[in-house]
Amino acid sequence: MKTLQPDTLIRNPSGAPIVACVTVNCSAACLWQLVGQFSGFDAFIPQMTHTEMTGTGVGALRTKYFRDGHRVVEQLNSWDEHTMHMTWTTIYNTLGIARLWAAMHVEALGTECSKVTWTIIAEPVDVTQVGFEAFVQGFAYSALENVRRLLG
Repeated sequence: MKTLQPDTLIRNPSGAPIVACVTVNCSAACLWQLVGQFSGFDAFIPQMTHTEMTGTGVGALRTKYFRDGHRVVEQLNSWDEHTMHMTWTTIYNTLGIARLWAAMHVEALGTECSKVTWTIIAEPVDVTQVGFEAFVQGFAYSALENVRRLLG
């Protein structure tokens, strides 16, 4: 009988980063208060109904529920309030995404002007899928435009 060895299905995606960013007329602290809350993405992504959290801080899991019935489970990898930066990994979803890693970063451009950058590296389940990168880019940019409307 073969001895069992540690294994995992989780691995980082490969591919070119997909980047969406917007400038918002508010302080970086105000912007981070909205986009830096791992449990609060439903505040600026209207396609979501709510989020359920398991645990707190780095290592916590969030389940995002979408109006069309889709679900996404993600783990918080890093979160730094001082640098206004966080990263997470998708570990389960019903959207056809094989692997996804993402980062959110806020930087001050002045006292009442700041920029948020959402970086995503993702792989579709179906590698022949056309338009996957454009869909991810459009989704992220639309969400950040909602942030601009909410705060700007």
